Amino acid sequence: MSILAAESPNPLLPPVGEIIIGLIAFAVLLFVVAKFVAPRFEQVFRARREAIEGGIERAEAMQAEAKASLEQYRAQLAEARNEAAQIRDQARAEGQQILEELRAQAQEESARIVARGEEQIAASRQQVVNELRGQIGALAVELAGRVVGESLADDARRQGTVDRFLDELDGMVGTGHGAVAAEGTC
Repeated sequence: MSILAAESPNPLLPPVGEIIIGLIAFAVLLFVVAKFVAPRFEQVFRARREAIEGGIERAEAMQAEAKASLEQYRAQLAEARNEAAQIRDQARAEGQQILEELRAQAQEESARIVARGEEQIAASRQQVVNELRGQIGALAVELAGRVVGESLADDARRQGTVDRFLDELDGMVGTGHGAVAAEGTC
């Protein structure tokens, strides 16, 4: 049995030459993988990690920038609102000032119109008074002419009548003063 055992190779054990060639091929393959493939994988992994970390940093930077832009926008918006409120207040003040000026102008115009109206009324009144005096004078002369019995249409006659009337009045006043003086002495 030993001959049979020596002659028949163990099917589970490969031949020694194959083991040596397998070990050399494995060592070469291990060397190539360790020297070329593993560093390349490490480089790819590192680049990927840096890209991811860089992307996160860029995203954080962009988020911070967006936040700063939002704050700047809000500040500009608040400033614009304040400016709009100031412009609105200024416009209201200017409008109020314009209204006051227009009121003052209207009051001045009204006062001027009233003064002109009063002047016209005074002039019209004076004109009416003068006309009435003339008419009253003419009526008085006509009435006096009827009372006296003479026509006073002529200037000379009228002057004579007026002179006679004044003389009579002077005579009445002169005797009246004497009578008053005589009564005062008693």
